Amino acid sequence: MNTAIKIKKILADILGLDERINFMTTNTVLLGNIPELDSVAVVAIILELEKKFSISIHDDEISAQTFQTLGTLINFVENKLISKKHNSEKLFKAD
Repeated sequence: MNTAIKIKKILADILGLDERINFMTTNTVLLGNIPELDSVAVVAIILELEKKFSISIHDDEISAQTFQTLGTLINFVENKLISKKHNSEKLFKAD
């Protein structure tokens, strides 16, 4: 399952979007467009992203821009995954 599909599933589950998730594209605006996406939901989504992707997301990394669109959220997670992979490779090379 690719990153975008996993993120859409997380959003659907946490926000209760049901079939609406099927119509979401990377250009779909999240903040201000989805009433269910409040501050409590953002925290729940962040926690689930950390769990599903085995990443750490720090408070100072999150902004309104992160949740602006589905695409910005996907890009954020993909960048975290790239950074995680890069850091892991550096650790193995150091040995």
